[in-house]
Amino acid sequence: MTRVVIAPDKFKGSLTAVEAAAAIADGVRDALPGAEVSSCPVADGGEGTLDVLVAAGGRLVEVPVRGPLDDTVDASYVMLDGTAYIESARACGIEFVEPSPEVALAAHTWGVGELLAHALDNGARRLVLTVGGTASTDGGAGMLAALGAGVFDAFNAPVGLGGGTLGRVALAELGPVRERLGSVEVAVATDVTNPLLGPRGAAAIFGPQKGAGPREVEQLDASLARWAQALRNAGAPDVSDLPGAGAGGGVAAGAIAGLGASVESGFQLIAGLTGVAGAIEGADLVITGEGSLDEQSLDGKAPAGIAARAREHAVPLMVLAGRIQLDQSQLAGLGVVGSAALIDHAPSLDHARAHAAELLRERAGELVRAWART
Repeated sequence: MTRVVIAPDKFKGSLTAVEAAAAIADGVRDALPGAEVSSCPVADGGEGTLDVLVAAGGRLVEVPVRGPLDDTVDASYVMLDGTAYIESARACGIEFVEPSPEVALAAHTWGVGELLAHALDNGARRLVLTVGGTASTDGGAGMLAALGAGVFDAFNAPVGLGGGTLGRVALAELGPVRERLGSVEVAVATDVTNPLLGPRGAAAIFGPQKGAGPREVEQLDASLARWAQALRNAGAPDVSDLPGAGAGGGVAAGAIAGLGASVESGFQLIAGLTGVAGAIEGADLVITGEGSLDEQSLDGKAPAGIAARAREHAVPLMVLAGRIQLDQSQLAGLGVVGSAALIDHAPSLDHARAHAAELLRERAGELVRAWART
């Protein structure tokens, strides 16, 4: 019996990873009715991670929190085996705002801290913070303030919320946060390697996506530098150049410095929970994919992680994506034996997004039939 493992990430704007896996599975069964199909949707710690964790048996906990611009948003986190998985974007995601220079300076992470506090109050023994897709560039200052930290100017007055206010920060008081955490361990799950500051930092690389122009990028980078100094003065480690500290607009830096968080690979963490690594071993075919397969996909994203495991076990790999921006040599380097981009089989991008499940099923069926004939 042919064993096929289906392990896609989300198709952003169209399908969750769980929905994408279901559509691909239907296509595989159309082509190979007798195949043993294992659906293992994956994530890398960014948006959509909670959907994958719920599919793996986690319990969704819904909590209204303060959004990135103070409006209440309906956020959530997942409890699984005593660990709370908090997705930053659920509280301060970029989807909650209309990007602009003003928003880039004002958006904050207070709601992320509220989610962490709720999990602590409900007995979480470990906290895993996934980052990415945030509207904020506040270095996690709002998150820490929600947990009791003091973020003060030179006159011991609170500086307020948002990355733009950190240009006045002079003092951070982290004692209340550490007391709140007690012995609870914290991890930041990310596969982004950007530091907090500089040309590859949180402001320079991710700020423009949130509406920041050159002036705001410069202001935010300088503000984050003051924040990093205040954290160092409070006895925290230096997070300025630490790989991964710039993830989530620097919320990773705040977690590392203020919560004592360790940094873990988002993909490795989620893959370990979903059992995808074990499923690939002994499989005859693996199918992965995501909304856009491009250069960023090669840098620690979920499809690259799946490709590495398929190569390790000499299992053929197929890729399905909304669009594919890698050339044939790059695909071959991943071990891909067959690929299809939905946009190549649709009259428009809007059509491809609206009919993603149908297109995935069709393309998966075609690729698997061709593979089976070889």
